[in-house]
Amino acid sequence: MSNKKQFVCNSCGNIYSRWMGQCEICKSWNSINEQVIEEKPNKKIKIPEDFFVPVNSITDKYISNRHKTSVEEVDRVLGGGLVDSSVILLGGAPGVGKSTLLLQILSNIEGISNYIYISAEESVGQVLLRAQRLLITNNKLKIASASCIEQILEALNNTSPNSVIIIDSIQTVYSNTIVSPPGSIAQVKYCTSELVNFAKSKGIILIIVGHVTKDGIIAGPKTLEHMVDVVLSFEGDKTSGYRILRGEKNRFGAVDEIGVFTIDNNGLKEVHNPSSLFLSDHYDKVSGIAVFSGIEGTRPILIEVQALVSVSGLQIPKRSAVGFDFNRLALIIAVLTNKCRISFANKDIFINIAGGMKISETAADLAVAAAILSSTMKCPLPNDTVFFGEIGLSGDIRQSNMAFTRLKEASKLGFKNAYCSYKTENISSNNTGINIYPIKSIKEISKIVYNNK
Repeated sequence: MSNKKQFVCNSCGNIYSRWMGQCEICKSWNSINEQVIEEKPNKKIKIPEDFFVPVNSITDKYISNRHKTSVEEVDRVLGGGLVDSSVILLGGAPGVGKSTLLLQILSNIEGISNYIYISAEESVGQVLLRAQRLLITNNKLKIASASCIEQILEALNNTSPNSVIIIDSIQTVYSNTIVSPPGSIAQVKYCTSELVNFAKSKGIILIIVGHVTKDGIIAGPKTLEHMVDVVLSFEGDKTSGYRILRGEKNRFGAVDEIGVFTIDNNGLKEVHNPSSLFLSDHYDKVSGIAVFSGIEGTRPILIEVQALVSVSGLQIPKRSAVGFDFNRLALIIAVLTNKCRISFANKDIFINIAGGMKISETAADLAVAAAILSSTMKCPLPNDTVFFGEIGLSGDIRQSNMAFTRLKEASKLGFKNAYCSYKTENISSNNTGINIYPIKSIKEISKIVYNNK
């Protein structure tokens, strides 16, 4: 039996037949390394009698149970709890609190009898110190330190199906059969594949921790995300006191759901009303601030949008967006220039989403435009007003989904007025508790801002 060689880019996973100095796909230098492919002899595969299952004969044998954790925000993101035989990939920057979150999840899970935490980065003593600090008292929790995948699978071989296993982290796990170093594309793919096959065959719940790159994506090939059932991202600035757990892929629930936490020396604490976290107390007579009524997954959340427009001393004015898509900002500025006859040619424009939140909804366009106009005209917006709606290239305001949910959340937090698209149907002030002002064009917002001066 002979082995073949191939060359793989550690950055993007592209495969070459020979070594190259620069990857043709991701353009990174010196990232292509040699990899040995071990050829395995062909074996006759035995097909079980119940390989095909008729859809009308599904019984409890094929239905997976959900297990609620002691952390409600985690259950929200997962769609109701952990599912039997599921594999979860948790990504996040170093030091953001991934290990802390996982230990708190392991404090109690409904219907689980075995809890196993395998750290490939820390010693058993280090993990125990963290568990002691977090006041974890689960006597069923077992901790180990190992990084060889063969050793890990051998130790877990007799694990019962009613178990939760955590591998922290996949970048430091390696296989003796792969020549590449730990963290390489080959090692990450192989070790993840072995763990996924083990979890599915045993019916256990497996949580794999993955580091993120400087670009904010989970390190390793994108195929790693396709190998698992759920992909979670744990976000937050290490200098701030809050963290956001975001669902990016979920075969058992809604995607883009978020869970919000605060962090201190005693661990993570849930924030059941995240809108209060992203709103200031309040901004009377301050221009450039608008409140956006947004949706994260199925959860309504109010977010403060801040804008600063100032005269630029540069030949090319600066544009900056923190927590908001830069291309959307350029579109909004172009529409305001064309439809409202306001020149931004000599002005710097800065957009910031308060609290470090990231907004991907196009419904935030109207709030961003209102904040820019408010800062430009130096006219504070009413502090009891929310905005939501997508801005088209013609300057029209397009309707947003789940408008009723957005308005009810704003009303619950004491807001009295809402500006949204005129196409928002079947919603009145009577059933939302908030005054609704439907608008057709971005020109109407500029008039509202000016009249509030």
